[in-house]
Amino acid sequence: MLIVTGKIELNSKNIAAARKAIAAVMAETVVEDGCQTYEFSQVVGTDATFRVYEEWDDAAALAAHAKAPHMAVFSAALGEVGVVSRALWTIEAGTKSPLG
Repeated sequence: MLIVTGKIELNSKNIAAARKAIAAVMAETVVEDGCQTYEFSQVVGTDATFRVYEEWDDAAALAAHAKAPHMAVFSAALGEVGVVSRALWTIEAGTKSPLG
């Protein structure tokens, strides 16, 4: 499994447009082959910082996701919204097991 995680800080003046773009890309991505989890969440106490968390079956699924048409639309939307900062990482993970 491959995990993508990190934060994106967006222009606080355009959060409504950002939320709309995020909702659209989430709806398209969660049905992609190899996508186990695809989530954005607003960091509590901030106006414009979002946590990104994704789980993919493998690197091939993530690569296909990056080339999906809805990702081009999302990238263009983020360009319009304004990205202040972005820090994302991939993590190769082993077996996923319930905690407890």
